[in-house]
Amino acid sequence: MKIALSSEGNTLESPFSLRFARAPYFVFIDSETRSWEAVANPAANARGGAGPMAIQFLNEHGAQVLISGNYGPNAYAALAAAGMQAFLSGEGTVNEVFQRYLDGKLQQAAGATRDEGHHEHGAH
Repeated sequence: MKIALSSEGNTLESPFSLRFARAPYFVFIDSETRSWEAVANPAANARGGAGPMAIQFLNEHGAQVLISGNYGPNAYAALAAAGMQAFLSGEGTVNEVFQRYLDGKLQQAAGATRDEGHHEHGAH
């Protein structure tokens, strides 16, 4: 299964990003082979519609599960429509968060975690 994690950088040791649609990178990891690839997020600097744009990008890369820190209503709706599972995590490296997922220690998102009025610009 292909897992996508929001990331501040392009390695497994990069800090996990608590931002979803505007995360600088997504790291895709195959849960069976452990092969991985980091790809710059084309939605990171979008003027609007970053959530649905990021979901489309993840779909194109074959992600079945997404792990991030926050999901807005539009992003969560797009995730649900795409049939993608969404999980929540706090801080750590991409690799640490991936290991928490494998260990069953992450909570699955049951809906949006923030409202649309909250914008994800700047450092968190």
